[in-house]
Amino acid sequence: MRPRELIKRWNSQSLARQFLFTGGAVSLVAMVLVGAFVSSLIEDAVTRNSAASTALYVDSVIAPLLPDMLTAQELDDSVSRALDETLEQGALGNRLISFRLWRADGTVLYSNDKTMQGKRFELSDDLKAAFSGTMVAQFNRLEDAEDEVERASGKPLLEIYNPVLQPWSGQVVAVSEFYEIANDFERSLNEARLHSWMAVAAFTLAFFIVLSAIALRGSRTIDDQRHALSRRVDDLSALLSQNQALRRRVQRASQRATALNESHLRRIGADLHDGPAQLVAFASLRLDSNALVDPSTPASRREGEIAAIKESLDEAMHEIRTICNGLVLPQIEAATLTEILERSVRAHEQRTGSSVELSVAETPENLSPSAKICVYRFVQEGLNNGYRHGGGKEQRVVQRMEGDRISIEVSDGGPGFDPDDVGPASLGLAGLRERIESLGGTFQLRTSAQGTIVSMSLSSEEIAQS
Repeated sequence: MRPRELIKRWNSQSLARQFLFTGGAVSLVAMVLVGAFVSSLIEDAVTRNSAASTALYVDSVIAPLLPDMLTAQELDDSVSRALDETLEQGALGNRLISFRLWRADGTVLYSNDKTMQGKRFELSDDLKAAFSGTMVAQFNRLEDAEDEVERASGKPLLEIYNPVLQPWSGQVVAVSEFYEIANDFERSLNEARLHSWMAVAAFTLAFFIVLSAIALRGSRTIDDQRHALSRRVDDLSALLSQNQALRRRVQRASQRATALNESHLRRIGADLHDGPAQLVAFASLRLDSNALVDPSTPASRREGEIAAIKESLDEAMHEIRTICNGLVLPQIEAATLTEILERSVRAHEQRTGSSVELSVAETPENLSPSAKICVYRFVQEGLNNGYRHGGGKEQRVVQRMEGDRISIEVSDGGPGFDPDDVGPASLGLAGLRERIESLGGTFQLRTSAQGTIVSMSLSSEEIAQS
């Protein structure tokens, strides 16, 4: 696997897993290093203490047998025999496998192995340290040239170099080297090593577990926050998309509303021009007729002209009132949704003489003024279209609650029509759609040979805030 892929795979792991891998490796290396260091310190301390006690015991037994080493550079036979007897009997005979007495020039003054006695060797580092006044102890480190016999024994040996001091001056006059059989020492040393390793391992494991618990808790918190942040970002992204869509809808609705307002004004102007204006113009022309100003005109004809003028003016006034009634809203600010629906239906019935069935379900209490106007205009325009194009047959208004949305349907039993035939210049349906969508609602039109249904739906939260 390539290094880049390894890095990518490593970065894809959670923080807790990365810590477990890295922390486990570091803790294991640290445990080995600390364990080896502590074990080495314990081994040196145990070896030194055991060697010191053995050296003190040997000195107490051997030192009285030795002559003045400053004046006697050789050991006579009597001293050698005394040393042989002492080293072969008693406790020393059971504990020591080899014994040598060294002179400062590297000569073996005495050895229980007679083949070594009188030989001269180059001083090892341990002998040099002993001649400098330092006791040296080693366990199973038989590396010197004179240690051939000891290596062949196959027993665990504690090698001790102990300086021999002149009693009155403290000067090192010789070095005694001896090898103690160390079965008990080896067992004690192994136990000390085991206990030290167990202590280091237990401490490292406890330390790693505590750190792992903290890291896992922190990683879990980070993961939870990361997931919560990711969900929040997703929610904000979705909300941003919705806001952008709503903004585009509002912009389109505003643009179309401006065009529709101009179209409404043109339609009102056309209605006034083609209706009341024509009737008033007709009345004005009749006022200028000779029948009214000519004295010779019969009274009956003059009265007929006046009656025609009055009829034309009355018809003009009726059409003006009809137009005004369609433009002016009733007092609906303080009305409930049920009252608004009843008023719009009753006004339509009075104006057209038709019958409309009304069905009202549970209604919300709080409606904004813009929502009330939207509902009133929707029902008004829907009933007018049904009366104009469907003959007012089986007209019905139904209000219901669908979850948190208010739904209103206006239907009729007319012959229906083709929605594709409704051009953009049709102000009624376009005006309803724009008015409803500007409040965040939906508008639907369904038509067939059995009738037409126009429906609107508004969220209760939207109409309460709009």
